[in-house]
Amino acid sequence: MGVVLDNLDQFLLGMRDTVVLTVLSFAFASVLGVVTAGFRVSPVPPLRVAGAAYVNIIRNTPLAVLFVLFYFGLVYVGINFARFTMAIVVLSLYTGTFLAETVRAGINSVSRGQGEAARSLGMTFPQVLVIVVLPQAIRTVVQPLGSIFSALIRNSSLATIIFVANLGRTADAVAVETAQVVPSYLGAAVAYLLLTLPTGQAVGWLERKVAVRR
Repeated sequence: MGVVLDNLDQFLLGMRDTVVLTVLSFAFASVLGVVTAGFRVSPVPPLRVAGAAYVNIIRNTPLAVLFVLFYFGLVYVGINFARFTMAIVVLSLYTGTFLAETVRAGINSVSRGQGEAARSLGMTFPQVLVIVVLPQAIRTVVQPLGSIFSALIRNSSLATIIFVANLGRTADAVAVETAQVVPSYLGAAVAYLLLTLPTGQAVGWLERKVAVRR
């Protein structure tokens, strides 16, 4: 514990960087996930194919591989982003696939009759989706969405691969500086717990608040 306490300021900065990286990535992933879910249930075949291709390709590629491919691959072809920006891009693309499938499951849980009733009133498919279906769908999948957010907190540690500041990077730096590998990574593990456990409690509270009565 002495190593952690002696470097507490670094671990706190690592927690801050992890939170910022997670929140920004989840925000972009949420937009991408909702749009992709809309593609997956769209009556337009090319949109369904595009949505399925994105989900199946990205979701089944290891996140570490995506970091390497996107970061070093784009640099190779002359496209340069700040490392932090690239981390957000990769985490958003990866997390967006899981969000898309979760939201799609929520959409499928909404009664078909409601969509048909909305269309009978003259609503277009996008209007039905945004006004009628999505508000109900999101309420039914709060817990899975919370689990994805919690997983994103942990997955953000892989941004260390491209040297982005986060708790994983902090543990690396402290371990090298102090030659105390185990205490350094135990400190990072505790810090991740301090981030993920309250998240689970908050999601449980939110789920009870917005639960759909059936």
